[in-house]
Amino acid sequence: MGHWIKACSLNQVGKNEMYAFDFEEKRLMITNLNGTIYATDRICTHAEADLSTGFLSDEGVRCPLHLSVFNLENGKPQNPPAEEPLKIYNVKIDQGEIYVEV
Repeated sequence: MGHWIKACSLNQVGKNEMYAFDFEEKRLMITNLNGTIYATDRICTHAEADLSTGFLSDEGVRCPLHLSVFNLENGKPQNPPAEEPLKIYNVKIDQGEIYVEV
């Protein structure tokens, strides 16, 4: 079991926005998709692109480099060229702060 770290305040991630942050060697991203908060790795599993500079839609986050879309609930790529899923993390919100289990 991991431990919980504070990622950011809830008000730092507006609806349909992404927030990038680092913890130790991990490059992570908080995403607010239609009011639901997700935490995933931030780097595309296909080609090292930073997904926080990508595009957000109801399908998930689209890589800015080769346009693979990753589902934010399970991390699975929805189309090629990405084949490996993103790592996803448990999230909790407490008193307006977002915490991620790493």
